[in-house]
Amino acid sequence: MSEKKYDLEDRTLEFAIACRIYICKLPKSISNIEDSKQLVRASGSIGANYIEANESLSKKDFVFRLKISRKESKEAVYWLNILNRTNPEFKSETEQLIKEGKELKLIFSSIIEKYKV
Repeated sequence: MSEKKYDLEDRTLEFAIACRIYICKLPKSISNIEDSKQLVRASGSIGANYIEANESLSKKDFVFRLKISRKESKEAVYWLNILNRTNPEFKSETEQLIKEGKELKLIFSSIIEKYKV
């Protein structure tokens, strides 16, 4: 199980980094800057809360932190969808990030279901 833990920690880190690299490519409009700030917060929070979950002292706290990671995954996808519609020239790259965000959400949902309190 610990091997999967580290894989997911790495995967959430890579997602947050990929979002930041993507943001750097976007035109610097007011809306892109504001939407990008939200994406930075949400994408970084996914992994940070997952790390917190792995350090939790109880099953209840573990599940709570995973629910936050799942919520932040959904939020990151939301901001990516907005950026996708307002920056169609980056459609392919944005859709890859959306796919990864959705997969992370499904992974967290699966773990939550397994450990349900």
